[in-house]
Formats: sequence, structure tokens, C-alpha cells
Amino acid sequence: MAAKDFIELEEKYGAHNYHPLDVVIERGEGVWVYDVEGKKYLDFLSAYSAVNQGHCHPRLVKTMCDQAGKLTLTSRAFRNDKLGAFLQSVAELTGMEMVLPMNSGAEAVETVIKAVRKWGYTRKKVADNKAEIIVCSNNFHGRTTTIISFTTEKQYQEGFGPLTPGFKVVPYNDITALEAAINENTVAFLVEPIQGEGGIIVPDDGYLKKAGDLCKKHNVLLVLDEIQTGLGRTGRMFAYQYEDGVEPDALILGKALSGGMYPVSCVAARKEVLGVFNPGDHGSTFGGNPLGAAVAVEALNILKDERLPLKAAELGDYFMKSLRDIPSSYIKDVRGRGLLIGVELTDEAGGARRFCEALENEGLLCKETHDNVIRFAPPLVIRKEDIDWALERISKILTSL
Repeated sequence: MAAKDFIELEEKYGAHNYHPLDVVIERGEGVWVYDVEGKKYLDFLSAYSAVNQGHCHPRLVKTMCDQAGKLTLTSRAFRNDKLGAFLQSVAELTGMEMVLPMNSGAEAVETVIKAVRKWGYTRKKVADNKAEIIVCSNNFHGRTTTIISFTTEKQYQEGFGPLTPGFKVVPYNDITALEAAINENTVAFLVEPIQGEGGIIVPDDGYLKKAGDLCKKHNVLLVLDEIQTGLGRTGRMFAYQYEDGVEPDALILGKALSGGMYPVSCVAARKEVLGVFNPGDHGSTFGGNPLGAAVAVEALNILKDERLPLKAAELGDYFMKSLRDIPSSYIKDVRGRGLLIGVELTDEAGGARRFCEALENEGLLCKETHDNVIRFAPPLVIRKEDIDWALERISKILTSL
């Protein structure tokens, strides 16, 4: 079958809730992927930062195959021999006391919403059904009905009401607005250390520390969504670590937690937060399954063994400097941390989509976000020579299209 045949099948039988580039990938290795017609592409999206360890890392493939031949699922009705090691690995990595595993990032966000609300009622003594969670404009935390209830992207809400109450939206990177929004019913501040889907928006230095200090002052939980920014992507194991003294009460992890091999997510938090759950309060048939747990432990080991956060910091600095040197009148801004980089284009550029399509023709895969931003986020196993190869093509498109 040719690429057009696969595309026709997908368009005929699939719901049209995505607008992908028309490349049909059949295999991947490291930073490279190959389509059904044999063309080779450099992956500069990493499945939205889920493939930090590279496509089909040999250690992950071996771990997955070995575990799949032994045991894949028990549900949480029984214990398994892989879950404990996974919980310990995440707890030690994050410095948290308890971990609750789920599958998707959105499930982990839903989990933390339930946890902080119950914490508010049982520990802070907020009046019943009055708990409020503060979030930021331009946020992206997932696609469930509750999560889209506090988005500021109108398309995400249109046609899906009634929406879930209990959320207050403040501008991102605005400490004054955050302080003004806190009241006796506030149980948590849920925030991304860098807004990824929102256009790679990096807050001012000190923003997270000031937010954390405010939360402590008012007995509010600081919850950091590190689903996309965590696990080495930004040049630190977690993006919040760029600031000294930030002490989150809970971290939300996903995506690269399994190296793209299998859906694994979790909430890692202080015992006071996750300790509010009792048997029957929350659960997931697949959450904490032995296959996902084994793969996730190996994925975390690879991040540490191959020093991928450090590599992301070094190559990210080089890549961003090189992007800023491109003599294109279309470039309005280059921003990011590590290998999470956004190139914002001017209005005259005519949108980022056409540049992504042109780069696809050059053998480089990336994706637009918020219409006028090109997001570059290659696997962290990338080499400098691969980045140079990409830069040649990026420069060509941004100066000639």
C-alpha cells in the first residue's frame, strides 16, 4: 500500500479530531523515522516529548519483550512484582513520599484534581463543594471534560458543556494576579513550569519560587504539571529545577516516563496529599500494571545512565543560538529551555503550518502550535551533527519559503 492508501483509510474510518502532516510512518530508530515508502525523516517532535529516549531504544525493547512474555496485567486487585520498584524509582527521582500510577497524562491530572480537592476538605477544612483550584490562562493539561473546563482555548470547550465548576483562571507569569485570586476556598495552584502547547512560553526567573512562597503562606498546594517538560526535556530532570527553592507539593508525570513504549503516567506527591485516598476512592485497571512499571523503570534508568538532561541542556543552548542566527524576517522570537524550543513567526509569515509542511519535504518532522509557533523537540539522544543537518534545512525554509 502507498501512503495515500493509508491516509484514505484513516480519513474514511477515523474521527477527524486531528490534522496531522500527511506522512505515514512505519518504523523508527533513535532520532530517525521511516515512512511506508522508505523515505527517512529526522523526528523533531518526539511524539510531543514522549520519546525523549529515542525511538525503540534497545534497552526498552528488550525490557518490554521480556516482561510481555511473563506478565502484563493483574489489575490492582492483586499485587505484582514490578510495581514497588516503579514507585520507589519515581519517589527517589522526584523527592516525593508517595506515587499513584495511571496511564495517560490526562488521567494523572484528573487524579491530582481529586487528591487536592479531598485534601482541601479533609485537611484544610474547606466547606463542602467549595474547593477552588487556580490555573493559568493559555494552559494545556489534557482533554477530559473536567480539564477542558478550565482551558482558555475556546475550541476545546465548544459543544462539550456543561463544564465542571471549581476552577479560577489567572494570567500566566503574573504573581500579583495569583495572590489576588487566592481565598479561603483555594486548595491548589496547578501550573506548567513552561507552557508547551501554549507556544513554549517560559515564565520570568523567580516566578515559580514566588508562586510557591504564596502557596505556603496561604496553605495552598503547589502542583506542577511536568508531563511535557519533565524527565530531561528542558535540560534539567524537571523544568522547575531551573529555580532554587521551589518545593512542589505534587508533580504530574507522563509521556517520557515510558520512553514512548507504553502509556504510563503518575502523580508523585507528599504523603499528606496522596494520603487522602482510601481503598475505593480512585483507581485504574491498567494503572501500575507490571508491563508499564517495568518499562518505566528502565526508561528512567536510561535518562540517568545516558545523562540525557545534561545533553539536552548543552545541545539546546547550541540549537537555540543557531536558530537566532538565521537571517529570516519571519522569525519574531526563539525561546525555550533545553530541547523544548519554539520559533514564533511574524504575522507576515502566513502561519507555521506551511513551514512544517515544507520541512517535511526536506526530511524533517515538526509541528505547529498556536498557529504561528513551530515547536522543535527532538529526542534527547540526538547528536550535534543531527542538529546541524536540521539547521541547514530549517535555515533554508525560513529564508526562502
